[in-house]
Formats: sequence, C-alpha cells, structure tokens
Amino acid sequence: MYSHLRDDFPTLRGEQPPAYLDNACVTLKPDSVINSISDYYSMYPGCGGRSVHRYGTQVSRLVAQSRQTIAKFINANSVNEVVFTRNATHSINQIAKGISWQKGDVIVTGDREHNSNLVPWLQLVEEKGVEHRIVKSNPDNTFNVENFEQVCEDVGERLKLVSFSHVGNLDGISVPIKKIAKITHEYDALIAVDGAQSTPHMRVDVQDLDIDFISFSIHKMCGPSGMGGLWGRYELLESLRSIQSGGQTVQTSHYDSVKWAAPPSKFEGGLGNFAGMIASGEAIDYLSKLDMNAVHEHEIRLNSIITNKIKHLDSIKIIGPEDAKQRGGICSILMGDLPSHDIAILLDEAANVMVRSGQHCVHSWFNAHGHSNGSLRASAYFYNTEEDANLFADTFTEAVEAFG
Repeated sequence: MYSHLRDDFPTLRGEQPPAYLDNACVTLKPDSVINSISDYYSMYPGCGGRSVHRYGTQVSRLVAQSRQTIAKFINANSVNEVVFTRNATHSINQIAKGISWQKGDVIVTGDREHNSNLVPWLQLVEEKGVEHRIVKSNPDNTFNVENFEQVCEDVGERLKLVSFSHVGNLDGISVPIKKIAKITHEYDALIAVDGAQSTPHMRVDVQDLDIDFISFSIHKMCGPSGMGGLWGRYELLESLRSIQSGGQTVQTSHYDSVKWAAPPSKFEGGLGNFAGMIASGEAIDYLSKLDMNAVHEHEIRLNSIITNKIKHLDSIKIIGPEDAKQRGGICSILMGDLPSHDIAILLDEAANVMVRSGQHCVHSWFNAHGHSNGSLRASAYFYNTEEDANLFADTFTEAVEAFG
C-alpha cells in the first residue's frame, strides 16, 4: 500500500534493504527529515527565539512552523499548547513534577505501563506521600473498564490524576481513552495520556478524546532522536511548574523574584535543539500527508500475516488477544525457555530482519507474570511490506524449530 514511499528512506533503498520491524522503539527517517537537519547546520546555524539576525530569524520562523504543524496534527486549540521536549519520558516527568501534589492525592495507572509512565509516579509516592493505584487488566491484557470504575469509586474525591498508555508498547493493545477521560472528569480529576505508541500509528485528536495532557516521542514518528512533545490544555500549562527553569523560561528576573514566561517557552529552558525542532516539523508534515487510519489498518494486515504464520508454534505465546486487530502493528512473543536475544541476533545476521528482544521497559508486567526472559517483539510501520512480515514469520519459525 505504501511501498512507493520506501524510496524516501535511505536505509530502505538498495537491492537488499532490511526488514526493519523495530518501529515501536524508533522509526526510520525520510530524506526530508535528514536534509532539514543538514540544512540547519550548513545554512542557518543560529539561535532561534533570541537573536534577531537573519540566521536567528530563519530558525525562529522554522521552529514556529514546526510547532504549528504538530498542533494541527493532534488538533490542539492553540500552537502555544505544544511544548518541545526530548521524548515522551521527559514530557511525562514534566507533568509529574510540575503538578502541585498534596499528601493523600491518588494517581491511577494501568498494569502494563512503560517505565516512563510508572517510575515518575512511584517517585511521587516516596517524595510527596501520594498514593498510586493500579487498574488490573483482563487476562488477555485488554482494558477492564469495570476495574477502573471501581478504583475511581474507591478513592473518590482524592483522585488527582489518571495516566494511561493509549497503546501499550508491550502488546499493541489500545485502551478506551475517551471513555476513561469521561469517567475521570466526573471525579474532577485530570487525565494524562502516554501517546508514544498511538500518535505515530493512528489518528489522535486531543479534542475528541477530551484529555488534559498527551506525551509523545517524535523519534517514533519518522523524526530525529532526542525529540518529543507535550501537549496540554493551555490553562493547565499555565499552572504547571517548569522542571527546566532558566533562559527563556522567564519573562524577566530580579535578584529575589522571577516572572515566568507564558507557555510553551516556560518549559523550554536552555538553548534548544533547533535542528531537531525543525526536523520534527518535517517529520510530522510527512505523516500529515498520510491517512493515519489507513496506516493503522495496514499495520494490522501485516500483524495478521505474522500471527497466522506463528500461532501454531507450541514453544511460544503471543502476548494479548490472538486477533491482530486488537494488537495494531505489534506482535510481542513470549519465548519460554528459548533465548530471545540469540534469536533476535540470528534473525538479523541470517535474514536481515530487525526486531526487539527483552522486556521493553515494561519490567513490572514481566516480573508480575514471571516471564524473566522477556519477549521478542516485531512492530510494523507504514513502510513495511507483506514481504517483510512473511520473511520475519518464516525465519522466526525456522529459528524456533531449530532451537526447540
């Protein structure tokens, strides 16, 4: 479906390109993104937002354009609601450390969260005396709305914040964010969404979802490493404490006081990664030209090919429902006693197939379920093909049978 776009990616050009199926970790970069980074350093390597010479002015213009592109992509009400960060982890930490907490406040998360949507809240338990409640998933890892409603009812008015991954990086399972948001707001609480695995793969409309914050990693969206984003409702950003103070985060300062700048500058202290900001805009512009719902369906088709070819293997188990429609583009496979890292290396060296092995920063789930060996995870994107899916499934089957 999108095979014609493969020529836009240097690593996919040539006679023997890899079957790159590690997109849940980081995606490949198109020429437009790579060229924009080179253009910054070679043509206008100035300081945006500060200097008014032509280099600085060009950078300021391009950064503003990037911010506007991202705001439109997620349907933000204002360009000033989009904050550039280093990654989703940075964004979630800004939320966690920026909110004013009281002892006894309750944070609610799921039981399949990436460390980035778990550890910051555990820190608050230690530092602020807040409580952390976990919503238990169904046996197949799908979301249990009744369990969530019960947790909210149990804590009542002490519910301060709900934070869920929109799509799990462990298994590709989506949670009903819109329904969760409605319940959360009935308790006058806030909802933050880890969108690292949803914003690159489906249409995400922050107004339609009725959420308060969303964090995302642009390196998972065809963009440069070290770039992410945070969106929040403007009035919430105004009240949020910055964890990166200094530089342009202030409007002015005195020896004994400070007047904060308005969002988003309030959160973007220090000299910015201007090349990354500009390239982020190029990446989101690239995705904006695609039908994100069609991207999601394409990934499901590839996952279905993989699933149907490996589900018969006795020594492995796919995490989550068997139906790939419920797992998007992610197929995460429990390996039992098989050496997942060795098989990942074998796939790379023998078949030019690249996947992820390990615990995918979801150690809590693996520890709770007694799967210390982790899993092997294949994750597709729009530039992957049926040939990629078949090559992985066939080679993986051979490897499992050989090791078995």
